[in-house]
Amino acid sequence: MADKKVHLETSNVLIIGCGIAGATAALRLAEDPQCKILVITREPEPDESNTKYAQGGIVGRGHDDDPDLLVKDVLSAGAGASSPKAARILAEEGPELIQEILIKKAAIHFDSEPDGEPEYGREAAHSKRRILHVGDGTGQAIINGLVAAMQRCPNITILPNMTAVDLITFPHHSRDPMLTYDPLVCHGAFAFDRKARTVHRYLADMTILATGGIGRIYRNTSNPAGARGDGLAMASRAGARIVNAEYVQFHPTTLVTPGAEGFLISEAVRGEGAILLTPEGRAFMADYSPEWKDLAPRDVVARAIHHQMETHGYSYVLLDVATRMEAEAIRERFPNIYNTCLKAGIDITKDPIPVVPAAHYFCGGVLVDEWGRTNINNLYAVGEISCTGLHGANRLASTSLLEGLVWGNRTALHIARQLKECAGQCLPAREEIPQWDESGLFEDADSALIQGDMQTIQNIMWHYVGLARSEERLSRAIRELRHLWNEIETFYRTTKLSDGLIGLRNAVEVALIIAQAALHNRHSRGCHYREDAANAEGDRLI
Repeated sequence: MADKKVHLETSNVLIIGCGIAGATAALRLAEDPQCKILVITREPEPDESNTKYAQGGIVGRGHDDDPDLLVKDVLSAGAGASSPKAARILAEEGPELIQEILIKKAAIHFDSEPDGEPEYGREAAHSKRRILHVGDGTGQAIINGLVAAMQRCPNITILPNMTAVDLITFPHHSRDPMLTYDPLVCHGAFAFDRKARTVHRYLADMTILATGGIGRIYRNTSNPAGARGDGLAMASRAGARIVNAEYVQFHPTTLVTPGAEGFLISEAVRGEGAILLTPEGRAFMADYSPEWKDLAPRDVVARAIHHQMETHGYSYVLLDVATRMEAEAIRERFPNIYNTCLKAGIDITKDPIPVVPAAHYFCGGVLVDEWGRTNINNLYAVGEISCTGLHGANRLASTSLLEGLVWGNRTALHIARQLKECAGQCLPAREEIPQWDESGLFEDADSALIQGDMQTIQNIMWHYVGLARSEERLSRAIRELRHLWNEIETFYRTTKLSDGLIGLRNAVEVALIIAQAALHNRHSRGCHYREDAANAEGDRLI
């Protein structure tokens, strides 16, 4: 930046994001005291990430359970699009890593039975009780433990309030035109200091994207405010291969009460016996899934609710746990849900919960291999931003935390080997990386314009790229998003950076990626439901 002081910092590994995947990678890498790890997060506190909001739990290995059963459930839920290889890696390596990293390193105390054995919960599409949990705040317990463990490592530096702007890649950011003919390589990232309002260069031998999924690009969403799809947009601009972008999982049950919209009502509630009802009190899931009923895969349940709402004009449906569990058991098993609903005027031990589906989890992402490698040299992706192939067309409940743990660990192991091979020769000379220049730009972005454009994106995605899609709706979404992208890109190129402007630019790019992928895929599968699809083998329709 020409008019403000900036600095350039180097590390062995730059990790962008601080959820379970990024934190696991950092902890494993930190076992080598010579490895310098820098973790940046746009949030003021390092525990603020998608991981924090994971209520249900993490897949373990339950009683009378085995890896083959978990693989079968993953592949079944994924509607024929999940990678058997990825599912096998998760099932074989996951339970041991829970013990080694979460229980031993991060000191997580999962709920247990009176005899001290783990208490396993059950969620939709799982054939066994195998979900380890800490009440209904499993994610918060995990990230608190992981952050505390990171803070005990002298070779891990965590920088809060840093918004990644773009990856530093060659040849794009190189001054040498001859590098045009070389393979793509990542050397770190530009990041915006939200307090100082300056852009800094962070160079690293290896870079890990751990930024979460697509965030709040839908009007109804369970994603936290800080999730915006930043990593996916950066990766796309850099040339990373993105796959399965049409597969956006809608969680069937989020609270619809004013003041608490979007609050997730965990699938574990249905796992403990809760049932969905129409506002008149009629159970309806048997009409859509006679075998699984309320424990059907998420895509089926979400579309069933959507179908009921569209057909009958309901503004919500009801989730009844009050008649299925004792009041004390509800308060003990689901304390966060109970307290949040109570503040909104709903006592879930007595009353049903008004719920609607909401955009929840991104099953696609940056394509990676079994070690987290992308198609860009020295760039890895872990967690929700990545596509390991595990989730296919529909994620099996509570596999996301385990995927972050497994691939965070695998990525760290691969990077450790790579660092030994390159022996500190991965970085370019400092003078080869240009500084960020904002000279001659308008001083500040108009926050009203940013907010208005973001709401437009959210409405387009909800109405045209939502639970039920068609060529007409998707084509209109793409036309409107392309126009909006052009306006936002012009705005971005003429205005000095702010966190909101960075997020808006990324949001419209991610929305376009999803809409275009959804238009391209003419077959319904999993959470991608085309009303105008020709039914094909493997499709799962209502």
